[in-house]
Amino acid sequence: MSDEQPQSALREWRAHFSHPVTWVITGGIGLILALAGPFGTDRLLSLPGRMAYWLVLVVATYAAGVLVSAAVRRRLAGMPTVAAVLIEALAIGTAICGVVLGQNALVFGWVPDASEMPEFLGTLFSIALIVTGGLHVAARHRSGPPVEAIRPPETPAPPPILERLPLDKRGALLALSVEDHYVRVQTTRGEELILMRLSDAIREVGDTPGARVHRSHWAAFGQVKAARREGDRAILTMTNGTEVPVSRTNVTRIREAGLLPR
Repeated sequence: MSDEQPQSALREWRAHFSHPVTWVITGGIGLILALAGPFGTDRLLSLPGRMAYWLVLVVATYAAGVLVSAAVRRRLAGMPTVAAVLIEALAIGTAICGVVLGQNALVFGWVPDASEMPEFLGTLFSIALIVTGGLHVAARHRSGPPVEAIRPPETPAPPPILERLPLDKRGALLALSVEDHYVRVQTTRGEELILMRLSDAIREVGDTPGARVHRSHWAAFGQVKAARREGDRAILTMTNGTEVPVSRTNVTRIREAGLLPR
């Protein structure tokens, strides 16, 4: 068995016992059994003794069943359902048998001999049936309504303007700047001149956070390394060292973006 299998079983076991419903169900079953005093426990133990006996037995058998079930379930993957259920039931029953034998030996000093074994197994089956019922009730409360399978988050589509660049220059957008009839597109992997208008280039930046900070420049806010005032204007220093001017009318915009102190 790999290290991951026992760790996974322990995680599932802890998940069961970290949920309040588990304790409510097992505690309720233990209390009912203590008051009913089945299998002669009403004659052998006082009410406080029966409460302790049955609460411990129910919690211990439940815990053993959950742990063994989680440990063997992975190994049974791919087997026919009936065979898998029978093998898992046998493993759980063996674990519960050990718990009951140990507690009875400790509390009553009693271990069944061959003639008493049928009655013991009948008692064990009854206890296992009660605990299994509690397990299913708790599982329904824990799981709640079915939910759709969790899908991995979708990778955001790259800005359309990057499709105009050579493959080796398609990085995160830094800035767009007008040069005659061209737009210089700067990315974290280089820059390229593209024949187009700045307004059209800005429409192709997609969801990249940024703004037109000058009539000739657009800047990606996430790639600003530093910002400083120069009179009534400002200068943005991008992560590649390029400086982008900010016009007076756009200083408020970069201040609102948190790039300049208010």
